[in-house]
Amino acid sequence: MKAKSKVLIIAGSDSSGGAGIQADIKTVTSLGSYAMTAITAVTSQNTTGVSSIIPIPPTEISKQIEFTSKDIRPDAIKIGMLHSERVINSVLKSLNKIKVKKIILDPVMVAKGGAKLINNNSIKILKSKLIKKVTLITPNIPEAEILTRYKIKNINDMIYSAKKLIDSGAKNVLLKGGHLKSNIMCDIFLNKSEIYFFKNKKIYSKNTHGTGCTLSSAIATYYSCGKTLKKSCEMAIKYVNHAIDSAPRYGKGFGPINHLNTININKNFR
Repeated sequence: MKAKSKVLIIAGSDSSGGAGIQADIKTVTSLGSYAMTAITAVTSQNTTGVSSIIPIPPTEISKQIEFTSKDIRPDAIKIGMLHSERVINSVLKSLNKIKVKKIILDPVMVAKGGAKLINNNSIKILKSKLIKKVTLITPNIPEAEILTRYKIKNINDMIYSAKKLIDSGAKNVLLKGGHLKSNIMCDIFLNKSEIYFFKNKKIYSKNTHGTGCTLSSAIATYYSCGKTLKKSCEMAIKYVNHAIDSAPRYGKGFGPINHLNTININKNFR
């Protein structure tokens, strides 16, 4: 099997393997593309929470991005955890140098267990500079509330919040509706000319660790292969739903999802 495209992932590491760089690599690989990485932080965590976060120096993050891209040019970039203003500014400078057009931003701010993964000054720079640079931003409801300072209680609030993000400079928004209390999961794709609702039956499971990382990496992968942005979102949502539905049930807290749900093992290999 030959890789369909090349995806550069800029994100933090998750020692438990369910989220972050580890989830991103698994996702890109299982969907048939080639994953490269620029690690922004090393975390000690498991399904019950985050124990520690060790940041990587911004200059080293830039070196990873630029030196890797100089040799193997990515078709798309996925950005996850950026924990400080210096990191965001250094990533912005590197993005301006390598000039890749397809960029997906997952604005990681809070871990599943509630630990804050980004400081307030970083949030301001992310909102004022970074979201204008990327193709798509994929916040969940708590992240959208932080970015827009607007409480989301229903789908109309989601639409209003997504429009506020567009007004702030975002080109496209996929606002994920998993935090709403409803049996139907509604994710909203929105830009200046279009609004589209992805509706699926909600899968009730505590095995949802890394869903945001996985979704954004799946979108980046499909988008890097030539799918439209909206179609990439649709296919990525289906992939994540299958991954939740077939989760391996590891750990005592919010368990990981099944990134391998797209792969069939050859019977001879078994």
